[in-house]
Amino acid sequence: MRKLHILVEGQTEEVIVNNVISPYLSSEHLYVTTSILETKPPAGGRPAHTGGVSSWAKILREIRGLLRDIPTTMLTTLIDYYGFPLDAPGMADRPIGSPYSRVEHVESALADAVDSGRFLPHLVLHEIEAWVLADCSRLADLLGDSPAIVQLGRVAAESGPEMVNDGADTAPSKRIKGIYPAYIKTFYGPLVIADAGLDEIRRQCPHADRWLNAIETTLKL
Repeated sequence: MRKLHILVEGQTEEVIVNNVISPYLSSEHLYVTTSILETKPPAGGRPAHTGGVSSWAKILREIRGLLRDIPTTMLTTLIDYYGFPLDAPGMADRPIGSPYSRVEHVESALADAVDSGRFLPHLVLHEIEAWVLADCSRLADLLGDSPAIVQLGRVAAESGPEMVNDGADTAPSKRIKGIYPAYIKTFYGPLVIADAGLDEIRRQCPHADRWLNAIETTLKL
């Protein structure tokens, strides 16, 4: 029996792992567990605040703590590239080129920094809402059709959802929220991704596909 643990950025990603990724990957030979990044240490006996990305030092400390769990066959991450700490390995010397080469450069640097054969770093290009953009029609079904969501769907289809950029006002989540102010990331995001299915997301999102393929190949799924 092998164990895959996925360290996620927040509650949205936790729901996606539990409801979409885990059923997709799980078999009689594999079980999937998850935990959310801790962003504030416990104080006064209260639970730690979780969700979001802080400094690389805190992320590294959490990764190393999880790797001490001997039964874990593979530890991987589901964290947005958008907003990733600038002090993380590889961020300062990212190459000029496509977003794919830049994010892969950072992931390679993270792997070198952790230096464990059980660790597979993965940053979502550019954020988890890129997976939502893999099927904008499902957003329209949930929140109402509009010319703006049709246009966003065309942009995502033409360039690929992962190529929708990481600008402060133009990142996938910002675009969706601009069209649907009622959009709740933790609710609608997982619903759309579950309805679209990982096979469709893999077809449209090459970086996500490479990550899942690496998991499947390494764990012999």
